[in-house]
Amino acid sequence: MAKWGRIDALVNSAGTTSYVDHADLEGLTAEDFRRTFSVNVYGVFQMVRAVAPHMKAAGGGAIVTVSSIAGVTGTGSSIAYAASKAAVNTMTLSLARVLAPEIRINAICPGFVATRWQRDGLGAKYDEVVARVESTTPLRHTCTADDIAESVVMLIQGGRYITGETLLVDSGLHLDLAPLRIR
Repeated sequence: MAKWGRIDALVNSAGTTSYVDHADLEGLTAEDFRRTFSVNVYGVFQMVRAVAPHMKAAGGGAIVTVSSIAGVTGTGSSIAYAASKAAVNTMTLSLARVLAPEIRINAICPGFVATRWQRDGLGAKYDEVVARVESTTPLRHTCTADDIAESVVMLIQGGRYITGETLLVDSGLHLDLAPLRIR
């Protein structure tokens, strides 16, 4: 606000996880859950709350939160991560109702994205997962950060009448009856 005098858009893209197999119920501590929800859910809410008054005063704005297909399918790096992203998706619905008509808010739900974060988290399994994504998804493509950014920009610059949506950006991964299991 101090530099530009207005806020037109917010992209909530921070996230954290612990890579723990869903079947390992002892693998996540209470602190793992608190940290995951603190960053992935509470952090999103705090950012929205910080920009909303400025966007409303200016007559409008767009918010896009980077969620995850894990929040739709209950899969992913850990149960805490999947639950936190499901909370983000539901929060998007609630916020879309209360921020309208001035502010639009949507969530992008990437599937597997080829990033250093994934490579570090998956270790030796990373190349195997990429190969499975590229051989089994309908679009035969492993999404990149640029693919996700393109979708975020689309929702900010276009979609004047789109709010409260969760857009899956996953090369069609969600169309398969058996979601990609990375563990």
